[in-house]
Amino acid sequence: MTDGVATVTLNRPQSRNAISGALLASLQSTMADLGDRDDVAVVVLTGADPAFCAGLDLKELSRDSKLLATGNRDLPPNSPWKPLAKPLIGAVNGVAITGGLELALNCDFLVASERAAFADTHARVGILPGWGLSVLLPQRVGFAMARRMSFTGDFVDAGRALEAGLVTQVVAHDQLMPTVATLAATIAGNHRPAVTAFHASYRRIEADTTERALEIELETSRSWSRSDQAGGIADRVPGVISRGRDQAAGRS
Repeated sequence: MTDGVATVTLNRPQSRNAISGALLASLQSTMADLGDRDDVAVVVLTGADPAFCAGLDLKELSRDSKLLATGNRDLPPNSPWKPLAKPLIGAVNGVAITGGLELALNCDFLVASERAAFADTHARVGILPGWGLSVLLPQRVGFAMARRMSFTGDFVDAGRALEAGLVTQVVAHDQLMPTVATLAATIAGNHRPAVTAFHASYRRIEADTTERALEIELETSRSWSRSDQAGGIADRVPGVISRGRDQAAGRS
């Protein structure tokens, strides 16, 4: 940690930082700890190169669908971690796919490397979002763009993400962390109680407009997971992985 700024790095680079049960538990614990620390003013979330997060670990998911649960009953619904009472910046250094996109959307704002790309492949895998994507994504990019991303599963590159409002800035890959560090330091250098109060106000406004929408997402996700149509994830995994790799590499 440096001058009130804590950086959290998803560190499974061999799996493109895919979310395993162990990684999720560690992430939730880390976020809870940082949220409670008075010496932390800003948190930065990033991934170990070459990816931000490839989403849920599909190999683990195909063996155990319980990975779809947040793993912590103390968490509020639709949240991958206990919400922080301080700014959370997402430094998106590579692909952010499905569950990884949801992690990014749960940040207050995003800065992207030129290598970043975003995709919602829930419909390809045959699962539905439960961490707020169907509410948070249209808030960032509008309903039409959100529907296009969710229905097709196609990747959106960093430039298009900037145009759509998904990210606030795109920088050269080697400038991502220095740029985010400067932003975080600027926030940490402001009047911290005022930043905290402003952050809480934004959260209350969002909750006032999205509470019922999040309930609908949760109801839909739970209903889908209990239906007969939700099965067969293991059979779909190889095709989903192959198609994702092709698109991430710029092939159709």
